[in-house]
Amino acid sequence: MEMSSGAVCVACKHTIDAVARVCPYCGANPATGEKLDTQAIVQEIFKPKQMTRSESVIEYARSRQGFVIAGGLAIAFLILAGLHQIATNLNASAAANSQAVPLSDVADLSNQPQDNQPIPMPPLDFQYDGHPQTMRTYIVEPGAVAPAPPTPATTSAAPPQTTH
Repeated sequence: MEMSSGAVCVACKHTIDAVARVCPYCGANPATGEKLDTQAIVQEIFKPKQMTRSESVIEYARSRQGFVIAGGLAIAFLILAGLHQIATNLNASAAANSQAVPLSDVADLSNQPQDNQPIPMPPLDFQYDGHPQTMRTYIVEPGAVAPAPPTPATTSAAPPQTTH
């Protein structure tokens, strides 16, 4: 494809744009035919930004984002696999390989003294005032004080009914 305002490269004789500083075919100066350092010209025109070390690391990670994510996932998987292996080893050493023993064999109390038997209930004394609807039951314990008798004002009202 030929350019509209054409010039001819001295080095390769191709027709190129008249304002071109470098021949796109051979990379030489079109006026003199001298080979040019195209990388230096690109850096002169575009002036690459000088990056700090942390910026260059971030830029490296962005350009290889898939590899960074895959590497991170691989490291996380290895850490979790290691923790699982540690937990498995701890569980294997903490449990015995023999069969389980029934709890009845371990906690057989048939040959123990009768210290752990429940104490029988004491006899119950009933206080009865002649009206079955107001009967109350008290368990008399040693050293207990009897409750005060109800006052006449409370006897006129219907007392709460308790069932035992």
